[in-house]
Amino acid sequence: MSFAGAMAVAMAVDALIGWPDWLFARVGHPVTWLGRLITAVDTGWNRTSASPAQRRAAGIAAATLVIALAASLAWAVQIVLPAGWTRIVLIGILAWPLVALRSLHDHVAAVADPLASGDVTGARAAVSRIVGRDAATLDDAGIARATIESLAENASDGIVAPAFWGALFGLPGIVGYKAINTLDSMIGHRTARHEAFGWASARIDDLANLIPARLTGLLFVLLASQRAQAWSCMLRDASRHRSPNAGWPEAAMAGGLGVRLSGPRIYHSSVAKEPWLNEAARDPVAADIRRGLKLYRRAMMLLAAIFAILALV
Repeated sequence: MSFAGAMAVAMAVDALIGWPDWLFARVGHPVTWLGRLITAVDTGWNRTSASPAQRRAAGIAAATLVIALAASLAWAVQIVLPAGWTRIVLIGILAWPLVALRSLHDHVAAVADPLASGDVTGARAAVSRIVGRDAATLDDAGIARATIESLAENASDGIVAPAFWGALFGLPGIVGYKAINTLDSMIGHRTARHEAFGWASARIDDLANLIPARLTGLLFVLLASQRAQAWSCMLRDASRHRSPNAGWPEAAMAGGLGVRLSGPRIYHSSVAKEPWLNEAARDPVAADIRRGLKLYRRAMMLLAAIFAILALV
């Protein structure tokens, strides 16, 4: 399980320094590189004049190309690395940009601080950077719900899932997963343009997150102050979520904090009637965002410790 040790290194480096702004300004970020490739295939292969079947076939080919190319390049790098602990450390450093541990924490904290001080305008501006819903329509409770939901879901998609696949397959595993997740975020939408072309990307992402989402929920349950409530809420409400995966960490977080999440929200001026998670509980407030961050930090520390132990064993 040497790759598990590499993921522990990646998480530790990211927790300490994140992805510095000066570095992003100079070289960008691996996800932005993937984004350029995905934009190119979307522009060139997703032809509006084609039939839905043709566009779905093109989307399957596009997803296959992006994932295979990203994973193959990562594999080519990995096989030339030296053996032993040097290899583990180097893989961890190369994987570091692909776990968004610190970035997620900082973006969520940026919502909690103005919301706690009564600066609703500042809180709306901050939450608009991490959610897709119309932030201008959110009240205090809506801002807190959106932030905690984003924290729970992105803990799975942004940290646990890439680290999980990296622990199994090393650099090709984590890079391949990020290609999958970026494809889904860019073209895996049920819109007129991407309903057919992005179908494969969305389905592959669902499969790639099947185990990590449930693992994230379990981590939240184990470390929640209201463990029994987190467990029962996750088992009861996870399947009610529109996503086959996001409901697991979100329901565990809702039960663990004793608040209700999800529910109706506005996307692009349309009301999406989402079901509630932990419906009988109270609405969250700014203090619950901070409690959620505390649970998140503890869960990620436990995950990193598990990886380190597996590496040593």
